[in-house]
Amino acid sequence: MQPTQKPNSNKFSSGPCAKRPNWNAEFLNKTELLGRSHRSKEVLKVINEVNALSLELLNVPKDYKIAIIAASDTGAFEAAMWNMLGERPVDVIYFEAFGAEWYKAITEQLRLPDVRKFSAEFGKVPEISALDFDRDVVFTLNGTTSGVCFNDLDFIPSNRSGLTFCDATSAAFSMPIDFSKLDVTTYSWQKSLGGEAQHGVLILSPRAVERIESYTPTWPLPKIYQLKKKGVFSSAVFEGAVINTTSTICILDALDTLSWIKQSGGIEAMYNRVNRNFAAVSDFLKNSENFENLCADEKFQSRTSVCFRPKQKWFKDLPDADQRKFVDQVAKILQDEKVAFDIKGYNTAPASFRIWCGLTVDASDVKILCEWFEYAYQMARA
Repeated sequence: MQPTQKPNSNKFSSGPCAKRPNWNAEFLNKTELLGRSHRSKEVLKVINEVNALSLELLNVPKDYKIAIIAASDTGAFEAAMWNMLGERPVDVIYFEAFGAEWYKAITEQLRLPDVRKFSAEFGKVPEISALDFDRDVVFTLNGTTSGVCFNDLDFIPSNRSGLTFCDATSAAFSMPIDFSKLDVTTYSWQKSLGGEAQHGVLILSPRAVERIESYTPTWPLPKIYQLKKKGVFSSAVFEGAVINTTSTICILDALDTLSWIKQSGGIEAMYNRVNRNFAAVSDFLKNSENFENLCADEKFQSRTSVCFRPKQKWFKDLPDADQRKFVDQVAKILQDEKVAFDIKGYNTAPASFRIWCGLTVDASDVKILCEWFEYAYQMARA
């Protein structure tokens, strides 16, 4: 039977993600900052408020640096790779689309000579026992496109000599992160914070700063990626003096959500929200006759970007085109009913669904959505 309730919020996209509960545009009342230079002391103050509050909420060590970089998480991660890779050999772990892109950039654009890959297909985690942390190690923490996640960093030793490069865009603010294990961390506001797009965040350990100071890549660097100025580490960039013009509206929006997190119980309260959201969809999948998590190993299931598909007992025998046609039909039913938007899996992933269960989503809405999935499945089968 068709469910009688609909979610209060039907925004389940995995990026840009839903705005925080009870979000409104009142923060734009600070119109005196709009149209001001991002170099002005008033706007610079807000940028530094965002950076300082981010470090505080994430429990980042005091001696780490933070900067806002152009072009979202992609820009932040590219900036890190182009500035710091090449000093030593590299190991790359990937199990989803963006990690594969980092491997491609390292081997085809930077063209580093000694690169090893540790990869797995969508829904699985690669064997990483042979990782060498005397090399630089590049990886995605939470695979937005595959629903696979390293839910801890125990595999990273503290006495490494190489740097660890972590794309944490679907993990930051949504799961505990031991920053002592990370030298380079990137994320974007548009994911976990439900912020606006095109701004990335780059967090560096003292060891990463030392790498920038002591190593100069052989390739030219685009201006928006340059973390050195006249051969010296650009400390001003990590003190709010962004490389290129930011959007003050986006800055104010990010500050609004960070303030909401602090007022709502802090980062632990956000972890609890995410866990409740994930529990709702996880319980649904465990009891469903029709759907299953794309990642079969519960230890590695993402709690934010949950990817699932029709059960393979009959679905796997269909041609790929027919599988995707069925997924499209289910998604269309949910969209036409205004129950959920943008919930199809990533275009290079297997035919599947992907729903965001991050901190800006409510568990009550996730539960209602799950009921609608069963209804849409039966309608599409019919």
